[in-house]
Amino acid sequence: MRNSDHRPANVALVFGGSRGIGAAAVERLAADGYGVAFTYVSRADKANLLVAAVEAAGGQALAIQADSAHPEAIRQAVSQAVDRFGTLSVLVVNAGLLRMGTIDEVSLQDLDLMLNVNVRAVYLAIQAASPHLQDGARVITIGSNVAVRTGMPGASVYQLTKTAVAGLVKGVALDLAPRGITVNNIQPGPTNTDMNAGAIDMLAERSPLKRVAQPQEIAGLISYLARDEARYVTGSSITIDGGLTL
Repeated sequence: MRNSDHRPANVALVFGGSRGIGAAAVERLAADGYGVAFTYVSRADKANLLVAAVEAAGGQALAIQADSAHPEAIRQAVSQAVDRFGTLSVLVVNAGLLRMGTIDEVSLQDLDLMLNVNVRAVYLAIQAASPHLQDGARVITIGSNVAVRTGMPGASVYQLTKTAVAGLVKGVALDLAPRGITVNNIQPGPTNTDMNAGAIDMLAERSPLKRVAQPQEIAGLISYLARDEARYVTGSSITIDGGLTL
């Protein structure tokens, strides 16, 4: 029997999983024994390469084209993941975007887009997944350390959205606590991803550790929150930024 012919005992769904932190999360959760479904927006080539890498390592993965700006796409992604793998053990909501601009520069279109993807989509992903989460499952959102401090102009909307996510997990943690489901938020600092391309050296210089994070380091924290040892951690926002916000 091929590995892909049977359903895994544990299943993870990662929204925004084809690159950066999301891709690292997919690879780490697959290595931890999860069958992993993940969404991507436009880069089918990257998504397919990630599936191939997971399968080559003996795991199971499913790439789902879904734009988190669209509510129905979120619901369909959950349905596809459950149809393929079964009930969810872990939900990671990583999809997000950044549009920089001071308050007099940000357009209504960009404001709405960031609110829709960075806040509304997080809520809708958890809402759509909740009926399919096992009791004792884990919900993990990926926020940002800008919820603590930005230190630069032009990030007001992004800070607004990530602060909203930090607040959201507190309420959702209470909603899902009767089922033993934990809900936590990871707040990375500058990380070596496409979002920060071209600014890595500048961002590293601002850090007390004089470097940015690697996506695998954020994935390590995701892995911990998904494990049995973290079953008493819920409603928390955990900052992982090399001391940048100290």
